[in-house]
Amino acid sequence: MSYHDGWAALNLDMPDRVPRTEYSVSEHWEVVSRVTGIDVRVTSPDDVKRRARQAFQRAWNFDLNWSTLIGSGEFGDIRTSMGHAEYAAGAVDWNTNIFCPFETPEQVLAFDPWEAFGQKDQLELKKRFELSYRENCRANPDSVNMTGIYVTLISGLIDLFGWEMLLLAAGIDPRAFGELANRYASWIQQYYDALATADVPVIMSHDDIVWTAGPFISPAWYRQYVFPNYKRFYEPLLASGKKILYTSDGNYTEFVDDLAQSGVHGFVLEPLTDMALIAEKYGGTHVFIGNADTRILLYGSKAQICAEVERCMKIGKSCPGFFMAVGNHIPANTPVESVLYYNEVYEERCRR
Repeated sequence: MSYHDGWAALNLDMPDRVPRTEYSVSEHWEVVSRVTGIDVRVTSPDDVKRRARQAFQRAWNFDLNWSTLIGSGEFGDIRTSMGHAEYAAGAVDWNTNIFCPFETPEQVLAFDPWEAFGQKDQLELKKRFELSYRENCRANPDSVNMTGIYVTLISGLIDLFGWEMLLLAAGIDPRAFGELANRYASWIQQYYDALATADVPVIMSHDDIVWTAGPFISPAWYRQYVFPNYKRFYEPLLASGKKILYTSDGNYTEFVDDLAQSGVHGFVLEPLTDMALIAEKYGGTHVFIGNADTRILLYGSKAQICAEVERCMKIGKSCPGFFMAVGNHIPANTPVESVLYYNEVYEERCRR
């Protein structure tokens, strides 16, 4: 791992090699075991997993570690469970418990997070963020670390209401749904204000604002109710000199300019978002992280994997803030040999 290369790229000071990060592969235990020589599996004790994960990330030279602190746990029992398919090794994330505390879209539109969750103690939030960041630095001492917020706005509404109720409410009354988004934003602003005071140099702002096909509400709605709130979130962070990275799943190509104007320093993206467009318009001014397609690692040949790495390098290698990553994770069902070959190709081509 290389803090030096990661920090240089975050500051647009082009390092000699393209830095990298990855998601989920550190818990692909068969890969981790092959790379590190440590006998680790899904049933191994936590301390063995931790030691193996750290050894793996050193071996693969992670320069940046993605992390957020604030998620749906902030909502207590007032949140929807949509269940979860098998994704992680050993199906530890399998969940068939599906429920929603909201019975009608009218209940959704009337929801007030201030009434439900109240005001937060700013000093306590500051301490939580700083502890999260310090713990990440201890766990990953050789790379750039961060903390941040997962349930920024749309992701918060998804966790609270679930997709069915959310879409019903948005479709029935887009204006009232926008007012709900504003109420939620005013409540989550507390967390961004606390982050601005925390001794944390890099912030991850996560918000899944789109689907694979793009926006699920009119783009005009986003520009009225989402991006103005983003600007308010980020103003205190920018004033305190922090680096802001932004993540959304899906295809947010349509909103790249809006995000840049909101104040973010970098884009974390899946393969659906147009990385070539980001490189063309913002490659000299912004960080971007991605965006090899995990489906190619899952199903493709070595030639296809090599071509996918070369595609990403052709787009990003000349840009000072480019980080290589498989943009939509390397899950535990990815063939081990494909994962190892992907890393081999990256290492062969990462030098500038």
